[in-house]
Amino acid sequence: MFTLKIHTVDFPQPLHTTFTSTTTSSTAAAHPNNNPKPVEQMGVAHLFRQLPSASHPAVTVASVIARTTVLFVVAVPNYLSPNDFLVFCGNHVPYFEEILFLKNDGMEDRYSVLIRLDSQLAADGFYCSYNGKRFKPPEVEVCHIYFAQSVEYTDSAEIASIPPPDYTELPSCPVCLERLDPDTSGIQSTLCDHSFHCSCVSKWTYLSCPVCRLCQQQDEKPACAVCGTFKNLWICLICGFVGCGRYEKGHASGHWSDKQHHFSLDLEKQQIWDYVGDRYVHRLNHSKVGGKSVIVNSRCSSVEECGTCGYDEEEGLDGALFSSKIEGILDEYNRLLASQLDTQRQHYESLLAEAKSRKETSTAKAVEKAIFSRTHDLQYKLEKYAEEKKAVADRNQELMKKQEFLRNKFKEIEEREKSRLKSKDERIIDLQEQIRDLKVYVEAQRMVTNMADSDGIRGGTILPVESNQSSGSGNSKRRTKSGRRRN
Repeated sequence: MFTLKIHTVDFPQPLHTTFTSTTTSSTAAAHPNNNPKPVEQMGVAHLFRQLPSASHPAVTVASVIARTTVLFVVAVPNYLSPNDFLVFCGNHVPYFEEILFLKNDGMEDRYSVLIRLDSQLAADGFYCSYNGKRFKPPEVEVCHIYFAQSVEYTDSAEIASIPPPDYTELPSCPVCLERLDPDTSGIQSTLCDHSFHCSCVSKWTYLSCPVCRLCQQQDEKPACAVCGTFKNLWICLICGFVGCGRYEKGHASGHWSDKQHHFSLDLEKQQIWDYVGDRYVHRLNHSKVGGKSVIVNSRCSSVEECGTCGYDEEEGLDGALFSSKIEGILDEYNRLLASQLDTQRQHYESLLAEAKSRKETSTAKAVEKAIFSRTHDLQYKLEKYAEEKKAVADRNQELMKKQEFLRNKFKEIEEREKSRLKSKDERIIDLQEQIRDLKVYVEAQRMVTNMADSDGIRGGTILPVESNQSSGSGNSKRRTKSGRRRN
């Protein structure tokens, strides 16, 4: 059984794909949401496998308790886009409830996929259909699927790397970066204790280990890994790199300058050189006479002196001292190797910290630059809109002044027209009264002419009649004219 821990500080982002599943009517009716919404997240996945024990025997995929509806697809090649992966899944996509594409900055050519299906039957069918299947026929990468009992998200790398009780984390193959699981593929180990998939290491055409370059055929004559010379060779005690000495072309010291691996062994003299201290750090055991290496005879098993094996008490004491020295040298070498490995770990951790710091700095600079550019654009637009607002306000002020001027001018014209119309009306009224008076006069003349006693009227006198003060001024002329007619 497997459990999954994901170290991430990111939030799932919606992933827009152009995939549209084509299913039958019955499937579409059973699954109305037959197009799941995939999401993408940056993080590091840690896959843990349960260790077999007396209380927890080994469980295989054939067992019901080992299978769940959550499937974890590891090491999907990057040439397969999320849309291509959905096309690869085919008619199983309608059964997906959730699908998460997990990407890691450290492995740009691979990503993982976490899928949750709607039923155990659908999960079993997907596992049987695609586990061990090639993603593309011309390619060699195959699909590896695991049933995940639980999935845990955390923002701490330390917590994510701690396995649950009775679980251990599956290592990854250095070649393909997929998990090394003996249940899914064969595993081959090298002399330097590095493990690989059998299919991956079979493609390696060299005789050395793909990780540390240690030659796997020890019977061949060693040579410099750079120039190929066979003289004055030194081997790195940290990674197994073989290079020529400083009196040849100095590739061994160049390896120390590049990798900071301090200890190197002379293959001819079997002496260890420390590049930091610039001195030998090996321990040689010489005899007190002649300066040659001590040759220790095996202890005689006879109780009495046999005189044939050449063993005596002094030689036995020397042998015990030599054995204790060998043990002390071995312990000191182990301590030196452990300290060197710890130094290398600190060195690479500092490099990772520097790379992370540079990445954070570049990200912060990019964000700051983007914010500054965005702020500058917004400030420019704000100034532009302020200028437009000012121009509109000035134009509005001018229009208001012009409107006021036209309003005053209209009032003047209106008053002038009113006065003109009033004077015209008065003139019309006056003319009408004059016409009426003329009509009355003409009528009076006609009546006088027709009267029989015209001579008496001719000698008469016309007297004016005073107008009534209480009557309106509008009827004064009319009353005056009527008075004339009475007379």
